Amino acid sequence: MIVGGFLTNELKNQAIDEAEEQASVNMERVKERSLEVLKVPLYISNNIMLDYRLEDIVNNNYETTYQVIADYWEYNTFEEYQKIYESEISNIRFYMDNPTLINNWEIIPLDSNVKETNWYKLAMNNLGEVQWLYIKDETKKDTKYLSLVRRIDFPSYQTNGVLVINVNLKTLTTILSQEASLTMLVDDQHNIIASNNAEQIGHKLKDFIQEEHVLAGETGIFHDQEAEQPRRIFVQSIPLQETDNPLSIISVIEDDKIVKSAHQFGQMGTVLVSITVCIAILLIYIVSKLFSNRLIMLGSQIDIVSKGNFNTRIVIDGTDEIGKLAKNLDQMVQNIKTLICKVEHSNHQKALLERRQNEIKFKMMASQINPHFLFNCLESIRMEAHYKGETEIANVVKLLGKLMRNNIEVGSGSIELERELEVIQWYLDIQKFRYEERLNYSFDIDPATKQTLIPPLIIQPLVENSVIHGLEQHRMGGKVKISSKVEGNQLIIRVSDNGIGMSEEKITNIYQTLDEKEEQHGVRIGLRNVHQRLKLLYGESSGLIITSKQGVGTSVSFSIILGGDKIVEGNHS
Repeated sequence: MIVGGFLTNELKNQAIDEAEEQASVNMERVKERSLEVLKVPLYISNNIMLDYRLEDIVNNNYETTYQVIADYWEYNTFEEYQKIYESEISNIRFYMDNPTLINNWEIIPLDSNVKETNWYKLAMNNLGEVQWLYIKDETKKDTKYLSLVRRIDFPSYQTNGVLVINVNLKTLTTILSQEASLTMLVDDQHNIIASNNAEQIGHKLKDFIQEEHVLAGETGIFHDQEAEQPRRIFVQSIPLQETDNPLSIISVIEDDKIVKSAHQFGQMGTVLVSITVCIAILLIYIVSKLFSNRLIMLGSQIDIVSKGNFNTRIVIDGTDEIGKLAKNLDQMVQNIKTLICKVEHSNHQKALLERRQNEIKFKMMASQINPHFLFNCLESIRMEAHYKGETEIANVVKLLGKLMRNNIEVGSGSIELERELEVIQWYLDIQKFRYEERLNYSFDIDPATKQTLIPPLIIQPLVENSVIHGLEQHRMGGKVKISSKVEGNQLIIRVSDNGIGMSEEKITNIYQTLDEKEEQHGVRIGLRNVHQRLKLLYGESSGLIITSKQGVGTSVSFSIILGGDKIVEGNHS
């Protein structure tokens, strides 16, 4: 019962809130549509204030009736406005103190009766300010209309008149008739101008509503508990330009209509709550039992994984949160297992790379018997040659010393391509000294690639291979070309020569030896080391690519992805 009472009260409050919100929305809609209608008379009055033809007609002292009729016949502005805006206005008339005019129900000469009316006096005292008044129209059998009343001054003649524009009440009534609740349009004198209850039109507001705040002209939401049926009254003003007597929209909704459905729902809710509580207790027991059993099973499987057994599978049936949790945990375990395998593979690859690099260092060190002794000897030879005027020999010995020192001191880190090319040029200058006209070389280096980091001693073995194997049988005109360029996100490095070339069968044999795990006597160890270092560092797609044609030459190239970490280093980290 407590729950039912609480539910009923909540539904009642909710119904009231919804009714107030809906009423506000409805009144806002009525206000906007009413403003659209009321803007038209204001627009017309502003235009008429500047109508010089009307000014001349109403200020002319006519001598004959024919002259008046002739001018009236040519002046059809009021008629045109009524045709264009027939939905918004029903009549336009202008009152002027000029006895020579004729009353044609549009231009009306002023008489004593009109002068004594309150609306005329109010207009004359307000110096052109717009007044919205509920007044009689003598041209419509004294029917009352909401009218725009405005004094129009003619400075050229130092005269004035009063403009009256009737609003089309049928349009206002049509707007209000679309509302479900009682809705009315009221002026500042509490005259009911329009309503969706036709019996109220023309009466005073106090004949139907006695709520003091409403009668005092206040706006807002008021609860009228003194009425026969308690009701809520919604009051909202319509802001009108160039006037100080605004109109108001009033909507009335009886409390019974608002909370009737809430009471019915409350009674039904009390019964339903009682039944629901019993069912809920039973369902809670069943669901909690199922959940606890599945959580215990999940916990036991997690314990197995926590002990390091990643071969187990976490399987819990169902698509609820526990089932999803079990599925995600199982996926996480499998991912961890996969990552462990990848890390082990990465570590193996790194160890293999380090072993390969160490082997290169050991082989280089095996031939480096007292390197300082060699450098000192080479320097002595260079100085002796220089002293005896053998400048070319001295320069070659100097390059040989720099080349040997670079190869001995090279580390396992990366170097810029520009530095690697400098070392290669030393080597080629030495070979040029040896082969003379049998060897020529050139560089075609994209400037954008010079600062790119590459592994050390990765290009020099390719150049050595071209010189030794490609050009050794050339007597004249041997050429070696080293080029680099960027294609997409890859750095392409190519070493080509115009040597003796190779057959397809020989190229196939070389590819087979490049991928062998152990070194074999007689194979091209330099190419094999470069090939396997590239694959270990940058992946399977970064190995050497060999193209050759017998009698034409050979080209060896490889590619490195720009901006990416090395494979081994990336996996290891």
